[in-house]
Amino acid sequence: MNAPEVVVHRTPDLLASATAARLVTKLVDAQAAGRIPSIVLTGGGTGGAVLSELYASPARDAVDWKRIELLWGDERFVPADDPERNEKQAREALLDKVPVDPARVHAMAALGGAYGDDVDAAADAYARIVSRFDTFDVVMLGMGGEGHVASVFPESPAVYDTRSVVAVRNCPKPPPTRVSLTLPTIRRAAEVWIMTTGDAKAAAVAMALGGAGEVALPVAGAVGTKRTLFLLDTAAASKLPPELRATRTS
Repeated sequence: MNAPEVVVHRTPDLLASATAARLVTKLVDAQAAGRIPSIVLTGGGTGGAVLSELYASPARDAVDWKRIELLWGDERFVPADDPERNEKQAREALLDKVPVDPARVHAMAALGGAYGDDVDAAADAYARIVSRFDTFDVVMLGMGGEGHVASVFPESPAVYDTRSVVAVRNCPKPPPTRVSLTLPTIRRAAEVWIMTTGDAKAAAVAMALGGAGEVALPVAGAVGTKRTLFLLDTAAASKLPPELRATRTS
């Protein structure tokens, strides 16, 4: 298993812009090699900021947007127009502004959509989509202060689940009902990027990089087959030991 790498930026804004540039490079390199890259998106403040920065960058025009497969790591099971939807946030930040191929944008079902209020059916449908992909180029993840990633929370049933996609109920963070990739699915990615900012995340970051178990701290189980990146701001990195702080960049 590859050792996680740590990259620290001074501010959340710098983290977002640098990660957007990193993502553009990944997309362009894959397309130049004749491949259609597959990217798993995340929501939240940092995930949205990265997509906004990507749209604002002139480098976005180097990407062939019709030749990208886009998925999500998790989704709130709320109506399609709910601002809590990760898909809605991603569309507003980027996807509605670039010429993506709608057939390659794989959103999770919304409450009241094709599967009504059946979150298990929504999860099963997304599992069928995920089964088309042997791997993903990049899975982008945020992280909660208690160490959750996607909608896999500490000590929850989802953290033990070996299916590819699961329905999640009674989340400690609202909204309580969600659909999520599981840790085994996340670990199919070539690269996993864990992007997080702020003092409230510092303890979980330090524990994850210090060898914590994935049941108590799911982020510790989010690793890529080739590379695992912790992309942090200074505050989120503040509790790292000196040997890891040595990998910091400005």
